[in-house]
Amino acid sequence: MKLTFIGNGNMANALIVGLADNYEIEVLGRNEQSLKALHDSLPQITTRVLNEVEDISDKNIVLCVKPYSLPDLAPKLKGEALTLYSVLAGTSIESLKSQINSKKYIRTMPNLGASHLKSMTTITGDESLKEQAIDIFNQIGQSLWLSSENELDIATGVAGSGPAYLALIAEAMADGAVQQGLKRADAQALVSGLFDGFAPLIANDNPADIKDGVMSPGGTTAAGYAAMERGGVRNAMMEAIADAYTKAKELKAKN
Repeated sequence: MKLTFIGNGNMANALIVGLADNYEIEVLGRNEQSLKALHDSLPQITTRVLNEVEDISDKNIVLCVKPYSLPDLAPKLKGEALTLYSVLAGTSIESLKSQINSKKYIRTMPNLGASHLKSMTTITGDESLKEQAIDIFNQIGQSLWLSSENELDIATGVAGSGPAYLALIAEAMADGAVQQGLKRADAQALVSGLFDGFAPLIANDNPADIKDGVMSPGGTTAAGYAAMERGGVRNAMMEAIADAYTKAKELKAKN
């Protein structure tokens, strides 16, 4: 199956790395230098500069551009695509239909874990493409089909934005260890190992059960956990998801 990527920014590159071994990949972008660098790293794919008029007839398009650039890009895409897979945050299928012709439409929200085949990708759109879409995005990690675009907008704040939030937590934990006297390299190694070991735990256990299993009465975990509650970490994370969802709705209203 051939996939034509339009755009080659960070998210597109992460997806391409994850999919290149199992799909025929064509990448169209604006920056010739970055396209060359991508091809040099993945010689099995084809790359070229996007034409002023681009025929997308009967192609499986993966749209990976910034939402604000869509109004300028869309008039250049002529013909009717076979399928349009969009990773544009806050851009509804209705908006995509009004700007780009395609037989079928899918909205997805992968994350940067795709480059390590560890993306958590949410998907919604044409039900007839459900299995195909899941098959494609399972190549880069895990996929979750959602029943509506509203649910995908909520999920964007978790799966899409989540790596940035977890990076903040990881950085803060390492900084805390350094503050107490641990070498920076050792702190980074500890946090990296912690996240690696946590993945199978959260995949198999309820978060509350994990917490209760670690927290013994009057112990170090209880002391640290109380400090996080005093600092409002739980509420801040909940507000982060809420604000990300609000921003997704705002973007959708504009696009």
